[in-house]
Amino acid sequence: METLDFSFMLLMAGIGFVAAFIDSVVGGGGLISLPALMWTGLPMLNVIGTNKVAACMGAIAGFFKYLRSGTLDRKILRVMFPLSFIGSIIGVIILQKIPPDFLRPLVVVMLIVIAIYSVLKKNWNADKKSGNVHVSHKNYLLGLVGIFSIGVYDGFFGPGTGSFMLFLFLMMGYGFLGAAANARATNLASNLSATIIFIAGGLVNFSYAIPMGVGMIFGAYCGASMAISKGAAYVRPLFIVMTVILIGRQLIELFRF
Repeated sequence: METLDFSFMLLMAGIGFVAAFIDSVVGGGGLISLPALMWTGLPMLNVIGTNKVAACMGAIAGFFKYLRSGTLDRKILRVMFPLSFIGSIIGVIILQKIPPDFLRPLVVVMLIVIAIYSVLKKNWNADKKSGNVHVSHKNYLLGLVGIFSIGVYDGFFGPGTGSFMLFLFLMMGYGFLGAAANARATNLASNLSATIIFIAGGLVNFSYAIPMGVGMIFGAYCGASMAISKGAAYVRPLFIVMTVILIGRQLIELFRF
C-alpha cells in the first residue's frame, strides 16, 4: 500500500466529504468521487473498487444516522436489504460476461422520465415525514421486484442507482425524506456486496480508499442530518438537480466519439 502525503490525503477526504454529503441524500456522489480517483491514474477496475470501499464507509454512517432518526421503514427493509444485496452480486457476475454500455440509452430515458415526473408532481407525499407508511400489496410487490432489479443494475452498470431507488420508494407511497432514508439503506446493501467482490479480487487501493472513506463518513453524516432537519423542501430540489446532472453525464458518455 503506497504512502500518500498529508495534503493529498486531505484532498481525498475533502472530495469524499462532498460526494457523500450529496450521496447520502439523493445519490449521485459517484459523479464527484469517481473522476477524482480516475485522475490518480489507477486502472478503471481499481477506480471502481476503491470508490466502492470508500462509498460503503460513508453509506454506513448515513444509514445509522437515518436509523437513529426513525425515518427508516425497518419492516420492509428486512426483505428489501437482502434482495438488493443478492441482486448486486448477480449484476457483478453478469458484468463479467456482458459489456454494460448498451444500457446507457435506456438509463438516459429513465432518468429524463424521473426528472420530469418529479418536477410536475410538486407535492408528492409531502405530508409523510417518516419511512413508516402503509404500503399496499400492489406497491409492496412493485418494491420487491424493483429493488432486486435495481440491485442487479447497480452491480452490472451503476449510474443513477440512488436516484432509481429513491424514485421507487416514492412510487410505493413514501415521502421524500422516507424515500431518501430507505434508498440509502438498500443502496448500502448493493454497495456492500460489490465491495466484498472487489476486495476479494484485489481491486482496491486502500491508500486512496481510506482517506476518501473517512471524508465520506463525515459527509454522509452531515448530509443525512441536513435531510432530516430540512425534510422534503431540501431533498426534492436536490434530487431533481442531481438527476438532471446524471442525465447530462450519461449523454456526454453516450455521444462521445
